[in-house]
Amino acid sequence: MIVETDFNDSLKWYLKNTTSKGFYIVILLQVQQVARHFGGDYLFKNAQLEVQDHARVALVGPNGAGKSTLLKMIAGITTPDDGQIILGKNVQVGYLAQDSGLSSERNIYDEMLTIFEGLRQMEAQMHTLEQAIADPDANRSDEDYQALLKQYDQIQHDFSEANGYGYEAEIRGVLHGFQFPEETFTKPISTLSGGERSRLALAKLLLEKKDVLILDEPTNHLDIQTLTWLENYLQTYPGALLTVSHDRYFLDKITKEVYDMSRHTLTHYTGNYSHFLTQKSANLSLEWKAYEKQQAEIEKLQTFVDKNLVRASTTKQAQSRRRQLEKMDKLERPTNDASKIHFHFDIDQPSGNEVLQVVDAAVGYSADKVMVEPINFEVNKQERLAIIGPNGIGKSTLLKSILHQIPFLKGHERVGSNVSIGYYDQEQRNLHANKTVLNELWDEHRTTPEKEIRTLLGSFLFTGDDVLKVVSQLSGGEKARLLLTKLAMNHDNFLIMDEPTNHLDIDSKEVLEQALREFDGTVLFISHDRYFINQVATGIIELSTTTGSKRYLGDYDYYLAKKAEEEAFAQAAEVPVEVSDQPVTAQDNYKASKETQRAQRKLEREVTALEEQMATLEEQATAIQEKMTQADIITKPLVLQELQQDLEKVQADLAQTEADWEEQAMALEEFTN
Repeated sequence: MIVETDFNDSLKWYLKNTTSKGFYIVILLQVQQVARHFGGDYLFKNAQLEVQDHARVALVGPNGAGKSTLLKMIAGITTPDDGQIILGKNVQVGYLAQDSGLSSERNIYDEMLTIFEGLRQMEAQMHTLEQAIADPDANRSDEDYQALLKQYDQIQHDFSEANGYGYEAEIRGVLHGFQFPEETFTKPISTLSGGERSRLALAKLLLEKKDVLILDEPTNHLDIQTLTWLENYLQTYPGALLTVSHDRYFLDKITKEVYDMSRHTLTHYTGNYSHFLTQKSANLSLEWKAYEKQQAEIEKLQTFVDKNLVRASTTKQAQSRRRQLEKMDKLERPTNDASKIHFHFDIDQPSGNEVLQVVDAAVGYSADKVMVEPINFEVNKQERLAIIGPNGIGKSTLLKSILHQIPFLKGHERVGSNVSIGYYDQEQRNLHANKTVLNELWDEHRTTPEKEIRTLLGSFLFTGDDVLKVVSQLSGGEKARLLLTKLAMNHDNFLIMDEPTNHLDIDSKEVLEQALREFDGTVLFISHDRYFINQVATGIIELSTTTGSKRYLGDYDYYLAKKAEEEAFAQAAEVPVEVSDQPVTAQDNYKASKETQRAQRKLEREVTALEEQMATLEEQATAIQEKMTQADIITKPLVLQELQQDLEKVQADLAQTEADWEEQAMALEEFTN
């Protein structure tokens, strides 16, 4: 049950800081000994959680631990089986369920205006008073006139304090942040896609400014640009935040406390998610040390009892130690959290060096509505390329066009030799709703023994009767794991993946990251998870309406650095050189000098890195050439052909690196001349 109380009287306490200046910490809500159980089994029990004013709290844990269940209890949607949830008096709670969308018959802007109905009424009242004050024909006394002015001044003050003059600008700002431009404001909400409705629901909730904001996976359906905006917006949100998210960068940037839901209870940690991981690892290490120490003591005591209990001379000592063993509060063997998936991707045969080429392509669903063009890129053997860009730009459409599910509007693709493609569809349409988990795999691999299929399913956490579940009854996370199981079983050498981390918890994401890094094949994937991209990608393909496609070397961090560099150059080119009448001071010269030095050092580092890369590639080319001259290789044409392809790839990479080095070296030379 949810109890409302006045924390100001009962649960507010006074703290002293190091300067002996006191301050109050106000508790907005408390979770006290809360449990959810099913018969004799507990999903969680004795859960304790506290949210203070302006808090930034993350609730983490594996899928199925009960995070969303607890959030629903706090939001008042469901009732705890045990314990209670206490809300501060007049505390308003806003709740956004996972993948929930806004439903309304209004258009976008009118729906947002409903939040500020009180302000709009005050605004109308002000206009009425303004007309009354300005009416020259009004027959009233000076006293009535002064009372009218006083009433107007009070309403105007309240209106201004409540941001009455800025709420429409606030609406526009939030809508723009969620990628709703001005021309969409009159669009009926009923015509929006599911993802757009989800974004709009979050936008409305932010504008409502509740005391406690409960967000269950708020980063779903957000592209990287919108996600970055949301992070910055939440930094200054006036209320408290309680969020569940599998986005590690988001958790690191937003949260200052972490509650870990594992082992059927909650454990509190201070700091962001990265700090939580460090603390949890350290705590687990301490638990193991304490457990091992106690086990050694138990073994020592038991050995003494076994040896001496039957001896008359030592019976009393043995009995004493046996009583000591019986009274000992034995520690449970430390465990990590619930079972984790464990798998890897294998290939039946390697592909050729050139895996995919997309040439002068345009994608979309009709010739008059091209999403993005021109698209030009190559995917080579063992590369792992991430496709990024704003929502609606055509990323998924591009993958579907490559797979011949949707025709290119212009251009074409060319798939290399010996390439076998495995596809992970974010919409999970590659699954059959009426099949069981077991048959989803077995029907495609009839010659594979059932035991072998069950073993593979077990590595993806489908054990026992889980394999007999019907696909339509699976959760989003379970369907994601089943799709990954199918990919792992097919042994394709080219994986095309559309948002593979959707519905996966953080632990599962980490396993997937490792599996893809160790994969001997090639990967082309779409993701909005910046941490995942950083861990997996060896290159970035950016889609935009201005350039079409653009290829970047390296991981996501390197991409960000290059984008910042491009923007800096663009801004520098746009700013006109102004001749100032003011004399240049020594301080101005010093600041300019420091900026120049920083830019020069950055270029020096980039030039050095490129030189090292060139040296590595030259060594690789030399090694391949030497191998091609070996006696046992010369007589094998197929091996020679493969080595020649590898050599051409290395030489192409070397040429590109040399071009990049020349560009950066020339830029560096400008500093030294």
